[in-house]
Amino acid sequence: MLLKPQITVKEIASILGADFEGCPDAAVTGINEIHKVQQGDITFVDHPKYYEKALSSVASVIIINKRVDKPEGKALIFSRQPFNDYVRLVKRYHHFEPSGKPISDSARVDEGTVIQPGVVIGNHVRIGKNCRIHANVTIYDHSIIGDNVIIHGNTVVGADAFYYKKQNGSYDRLESCGRVLIQDNVEIGANCTIDRGVSGDTIIGEGTRLDNLIQIGHDTVVGKNCLFAAQVGISGAVIIEDNVTLWGQVGVNKDLTIGEGAVVLGQSGVSKSIAGNRTYLGSPACEAKETKKQIALLKNLTRIIESLKKDQ
Repeated sequence: MLLKPQITVKEIASILGADFEGCPDAAVTGINEIHKVQQGDITFVDHPKYYEKALSSVASVIIINKRVDKPEGKALIFSRQPFNDYVRLVKRYHHFEPSGKPISDSARVDEGTVIQPGVVIGNHVRIGKNCRIHANVTIYDHSIIGDNVIIHGNTVVGADAFYYKKQNGSYDRLESCGRVLIQDNVEIGANCTIDRGVSGDTIIGEGTRLDNLIQIGHDTVVGKNCLFAAQVGISGAVIIEDNVTLWGQVGVNKDLTIGEGAVVLGQSGVSKSIAGNRTYLGSPACEAKETKKQIALLKNLTRIIESLKKDQ
């Protein structure tokens, strides 16, 4: 999330009531969680497992719960609860904005687009030309939709990320300040849900087609001309390259990549990154030829065991 206007390290430390090391007047240009940081961003880390990742990232400012040596060119803000302080900053600079109308006054809808009854379009939404938004679709704040997009009934675009931290016996939500970007010539089926990024963008690439009842998790990037059948479920921060086909009820784990041109057959579970231009089956998904051999072997396992017993 970009900060407009920019603020300084000293100002952030003052807001949080925290000590810091680094240039007090260094500009902070954005707020991002660790998976999406860019130079100029502030991020947070509160677990030793991720200290090195955060400290070596391109982030310019890091909220951290341990006194460590400051990397060159960065600033550190020392906090007892970095997660909570990060959420405080997000709420301060990206607060909830009620609309009060089915279509917000700040939304922009271009010529040729048809909006059916019951649609809700949030604040600062942009919808391109010649789109069809069917009944009871909900499009949350800051979503951007390109030209010639079709969204079928009851789909929700831009709901908050499913991203929580367990603290003191309950789950605290990491506030979402990202967006959903739907590029040109996309079609989205009925009852789909596309979550916005935690701090970056969830993207559906040009020409992609989604069937009904599909879940796309936060910060996932779907490439061009992909085809997803019904009940596909994709976790957060997944990269799906161009021309990927996911058949019905495929499940995809978080933080992985599906290579260009891959085909994943129905009810498969993708648990790790897979290469492109191959066909996969099973859970965990393996190349389909290998999985089919395993299935054939299992079907004959009883007969093989009985045969071995007779030979003894």
